[in-house]
Amino acid sequence: MKCEICQENEATIHLTQVVDGQVKKLHLCESCASENGFDIHSPMSITDILLGMAGQTMPAFSSKPGQVMEQACPQCHLRRADFKKSGRLGCPFCYDAFADQIVPLLKVMHRNEQHQGKVPRCEKSRVRSTVEIEALQESLRQAIAGENYEEAARLRDEIQTLRNASDDSGGAGS
Repeated sequence: MKCEICQENEATIHLTQVVDGQVKKLHLCESCASENGFDIHSPMSITDILLGMAGQTMPAFSSKPGQVMEQACPQCHLRRADFKKSGRLGCPFCYDAFADQIVPLLKVMHRNEQHQGKVPRCEKSRVRSTVEIEALQESLRQAIAGENYEEAARLRDEIQTLRNASDDSGGAGS
């Protein structure tokens, strides 16, 4: 089988990706694979595996064979390939630049995009009340959208009570 990019050399690298039930296959020779950012001599990183599980398309699977879209942070210029290789970001702006890759990665790794683990004892009540307030605010939005104003008023009062309680407990510990 010939390489899909150069159409000259024998394809020795065969990549398969399944996205939403559709199978995409790419057959490359070693030189075209290395030119397109695939390190064929080192093992695949865990970030590559997890990004594949999250449904992210790899650069070589762009719409045109051989075309690689290189994404980089506007501040520190960390490239997408560097992030995939190391699994680490370069600066705070990277979180915005790579948000489309970080959120699915977090969902795969942690089964959620919101922190679900342990919280320091001194912060536990604040975090719990913040989560409760966010849930109540969503319920409030739904009640207003459904024109259920009595329920909206009750939710508004409950949110205010929780906020006042968290302000009082936050000031006492300082």
